[in-house]
Amino acid sequence: MKERLREVDANLLLSLHALLEERNLTHAGERMTMSQSAMSGALTRLRRHFNDELLVREGRGFVLSPLAGRLRPVVADAVEAAEALLGAQREFDAESSTHRFGVSMSEYAMTVLAEPLTRLVAQRAPGCSLALEPLEANREQFETQLMRRDLIVGPLGYDFPGRTQPIFTDDLVCVVARDHPRLTDGALSLEDLRAVPHAVAEFSAAGGRRRPLEVTMEAHGLAGRTVLVQVTSLLTLPFAVGGTGMCAFVPSRLARRCLDILDLVIARTPLPPVHITETAHWHPRRETDPAVVWLRRLLHDVAVAVEDGT
Repeated sequence: MKERLREVDANLLLSLHALLEERNLTHAGERMTMSQSAMSGALTRLRRHFNDELLVREGRGFVLSPLAGRLRPVVADAVEAAEALLGAQREFDAESSTHRFGVSMSEYAMTVLAEPLTRLVAQRAPGCSLALEPLEANREQFETQLMRRDLIVGPLGYDFPGRTQPIFTDDLVCVVARDHPRLTDGALSLEDLRAVPHAVAEFSAAGGRRRPLEVTMEAHGLAGRTVLVQVTSLLTLPFAVGGTGMCAFVPSRLARRCLDILDLVIARTPLPPVHITETAHWHPRRETDPAVVWLRRLLHDVAVAVEDGT
């Protein structure tokens, strides 16, 4: 066993970790600061060592082989143990670091946080950069993304895995066309909400869990309302409603941006406020990672600015 260990470059452990998490040569290379050809060479050596394909081509991407699937948690634990033993968790120096932070966000969170977060990273860590990507659509993809990214920002309340840190809150408001015939002094009654067709957003990542809006609707006798349009993104809801007789409940920050463009208004309703919270999620292995700890603190400062600007 010792002789076989001497034949293996210890750096291959980190390459293996990156490949198993990213399942993509380019992304794994970026994570390791290696070219794609160098990462391809590392994969070839790992395949030879394990006598297994590890990454199996499927369509335009790769999936893990059965052996790679079994190796993944073992390798993750080994890397974490090695980092703890060798002191890899050194302090993060924002002024000199060239770290590239990987952050995934819901589309709505992106509209609120992307600009202030990017600006603050540039101010406080000028050598660092952000790689922003959308939140994955379903729960299985979410868990994979949680392994790959430094932080994920998504809605609170769906039992997503990982550690969490609330970032900002918002209220859902009802938007309708400015000249909607059922508007009376800027308001819609419960009877109006029953009669007016709705546009709604559904998220497969919720895993069948009811959202706060649905709970509120049911409590006020609106469970049987007519849903005319169903979309998969909050951002498209105001556009679905504009120029129609429908209504939709959307976050107030999003609504205010769309009112003039789409000739919409926010209608008062008898429903109590429905609060939503966008939350940072991270894998437990990144709990003490100095770079991620720094990013979470920065995100807290961004959140304070966002809430103050409401």
